[in-house]
Amino acid sequence: MKQILKSIILMCLVILFSTSLAKAHFLVLIPDSDNVESSKREVKIETRFTHPMEGGPNMVFKILDSGALVRGKKIELEWKKRLIPSMKGSSKKVPMYLTILKITKPGVYQVYVDPEPYFEPSEEKYIKQITKVLIQAFGLEEGWDTPIGLKAEIIPLVKPFAIWEGNTFKGQVLINEKPARNIEVEVEYLNTKNIKAPYESFITQVVKTDENGYFEYTIPWAGWWGFSALGDGGAIKGPNGKEYPLELDAVIWVKAYPKPKEVK
Repeated sequence: MKQILKSIILMCLVILFSTSLAKAHFLVLIPDSDNVESSKREVKIETRFTHPMEGGPNMVFKILDSGALVRGKKIELEWKKRLIPSMKGSSKKVPMYLTILKITKPGVYQVYVDPEPYFEPSEEKYIKQITKVLIQAFGLEEGWDTPIGLKAEIIPLVKPFAIWEGNTFKGQVLINEKPARNIEVEVEYLNTKNIKAPYESFITQVVKTDENGYFEYTIPWAGWWGFSALGDGGAIKGPNGKEYPLELDAVIWVKAYPKPKEVK
C-alpha cells in the first residue's frame, strides 16, 4: 500500500513538474500600433512578464534599461508602474509598466526593454529576456533589419511591421553580437481570444536555429506573436553568494494582420 501511495505521489509530482516546464516565460512588449501614419504622434506601449498563451501568471520584474532607437538616435522612455493581479481573481499584485513613445520624425523605431534577471526556482537558474518590438512611422522603412547592439537580439529578415497571417517569419539570433547556432526558439501567441490549446505541448511552439543562427516559423493566425531565443549567458551570483546559470534570451514581438475578407 505504501509503495502504491509513493508511486501516485511521484506521478503527481512528475505531472506538475512537466506542466510547469511547458509554460514558457515571456517578457511581453506591445505597442497600441506598429504602424504610424497621418496625424498620430504618440504610441502607447505596455510591458509585463507572463505566460502569454495561457494569460498568466503575471510575474514580478524590473526594468534596468530601455529606449527607442530611430535613425541612429536613442529616445529615453519613462515608464509608469501599474499593479495588476498575478492571476485573474487573485489578490496578489505584480507590476506591469506603461509608457508613451513620442513620434518625432519618420523612421523605424526599435523599442527595447532590458530587464533585471528573474530567478526561476523550479529550474534553479536566472532568466534575462532582452525584448524588442519595431514600429514604422510615416513610410520611412529603412533599417528594420539593422542590429541595435543588444547582448541578446533577434534580427528580423522579414519586414516585421507588415506581416499577414500565414506569412513565414524569419530571423537571426545574436547572443553577444554573434550568431547563436542550434538553440531553441520558443514561440507563443498573446492570447486575447481565449484560444484553448488541444494539448499542453501546443502552448509553446518550438523551432531551432541553424548553424548560422537563422530560424523561421509560419504564423498560423492573426495577432501578436512572441519569439524567444534561449541563449547561454554564463553564470551569475544569487543573493546567497551561490552561482547559478543565466539563461540569456533574445525576444521579439511581431503582429500578424488578418487576411482581407476578399481572399479568405
